[in-house]
Amino acid sequence: MRVTNSPASRKRRIRTLKAAKGFRMRRSKLYRYAADALDHGRQYAFRDRKTKKRNFRALWQARINAAARAAGITYSRLMEGLKAAKVALDRKIIADIAATDNASFTELVKVAQNALNTKSAKA
Repeated sequence: MRVTNSPASRKRRIRTLKAAKGFRMRRSKLYRYAADALDHGRQYAFRDRKTKKRNFRALWQARINAAARAAGITYSRLMEGLKAAKVALDRKIIADIAATDNASFTELVKVAQNALNTKSAKA
């Protein structure tokens, strides 16, 4: 007699179909298509968790660059000056300050310019 282990198989299939809830048409109704759709979806999720970090860093850089150029300095010089001044703010926080609080960002630009001036005076 052939043993199919049907309780475990059924449980696995039901779990897959529940995970595919919200998918369209046969991808949410039929196990074969749901399993395939979940595999692809999980691959995309794994890949895009990495891509999301790159995208946000690029967004923060663009926001900082726009605000910095409006303040009369380039992005690279601003970041060089902040590093020389040992300002421990990351790009996410600097971008938020640039977007929401213009006065604070102007102070950051001044700090960076002062650090650049002292750096060039030493050299």
